[in-house]
Amino acid sequence: MYIVIDKKKIAVRVLTKKWERIKGYMWYLDTVTTGLCYPKKRYFSTYFYCQAVDVVMTDKDYHILYLYKRLKSEKRILFKRKVYYTFVLPAGTCCNLNVGDFLKIKEK
Repeated sequence: MYIVIDKKKIAVRVLTKKWERIKGYMWYLDTVTTGLCYPKKRYFSTYFYCQAVDVVMTDKDYHILYLYKRLKSEKRILFKRKVYYTFVLPAGTCCNLNVGDFLKIKEK
């Protein structure tokens, strides 16, 4: 799965297993270059993240409802209504996105 932002393709991994969803990018020291997708996750926290990330929360149609740019470690996003997908992307990739836009999702 890929997200296309400003003609850049960002590989996104869908996390479905419980341990993958819990871990995410916790204690990840390398630079984040790919994204993560959490289906059916309406809240998020960046505890134990070693670097800033962008968080995009969308509905089922990939319509952006909430957008958090350069979210640093030890931050928490509380429960949000109507959110279906939560995307964690490398910091700085969402500069030209706004709430109300649609994410362009490509399958392979």
